[in-house]
Amino acid sequence: MNSKKFDVITFGRSSIDLYSQDIGAPFSEIKGFDAFVGGSPLNIAVGCARLGLNASLLTAVGNDKVGEFILDFLNNEGVNTQFIPVKNGTRSSAVVLGIEPPDKFPLVYYRDNAADSQVDIDDVDKARIPEHKIVLINGTALNVEPTRSATFYATEIANRNKVDVVLDLDFRADQWHDYRAFGLTVRAILPRVKIAIGTEEEILAATMSNASQVTIKDQQISAPEIEGDISASIKQLLGSGIETLIVKQGEKGATIYTKDGMAQQVPGFPVEVLNVLGAGDAFASGFLYGQLQGWDVWKSCRMGNASGAQVVTKKGCANFMPTLKESLEFIAEKGGF
Repeated sequence: MNSKKFDVITFGRSSIDLYSQDIGAPFSEIKGFDAFVGGSPLNIAVGCARLGLNASLLTAVGNDKVGEFILDFLNNEGVNTQFIPVKNGTRSSAVVLGIEPPDKFPLVYYRDNAADSQVDIDDVDKARIPEHKIVLINGTALNVEPTRSATFYATEIANRNKVDVVLDLDFRADQWHDYRAFGLTVRAILPRVKIAIGTEEEILAATMSNASQVTIKDQQISAPEIEGDISASIKQLLGSGIETLIVKQGEKGATIYTKDGMAQQVPGFPVEVLNVLGAGDAFASGFLYGQLQGWDVWKSCRMGNASGAQVVTKKGCANFMPTLKESLEFIAEKGGF
């Protein structure tokens, strides 16, 4: 592990994110937008870089101005972009977001012909995954080919080369042709994964092919409210071969579940929420930082909770990820680890 050149590589989507400047306004009444960057793997890579890690991102951009915008931001943040191909004939992704605290954050994806969905097996070969300590894969990258096969291939390389695989479930309902396909695909890749991270809704979605166990209440939104037996879903995923399942629970913190049946609550940090989007990505970056320092899972989750708590007080995602100094000071002010 210590001989590896890079700390972590995250794999998946990237985008320009246009955030409403009119906080609290209904989407139809927004008058202007701020241009940030986004996409869960991108956010996590930036969060890791700001914490001082040597972080790489495997995504793709189109041969367009949006792609230039994304790459310029990443390079300025110190994220390793050498493995990001430019895909001619595709478009860099975009997301448009409203901010209506405390609990409404409508968003619209523009991912037709998305460049990051065209990452292929050859791109994975060029990404030098064996030289990284951790590869973080992303649920949305499993939704279409060729990025689906590329993700499976990345885990195969990682497993052969003692690179830990972490999966961020990242269930985006409107990115799947059939909600049940998300669960089927996730369960197929879980035997290659060491640690999986997700919300209760995402964990339920990962088992939703069992119609008696899980139901979706509203199929017309990108993050549908899902009902089901969360305990049964957790048990099912832990039975797939993963060592640890981390359930993100917002202001409550996170709960660690392990395959031996243990469950451990990690308290969060109460703050006034402005925007929950990006909090889970901040959690993942803080968690990965802790794991790469050799911390136990509880302390790593506590670091993740601190990162998430800081980001929910801001209006964007990657642009507002905390530095290591900011996180350690935040934790100290809140009573320490």
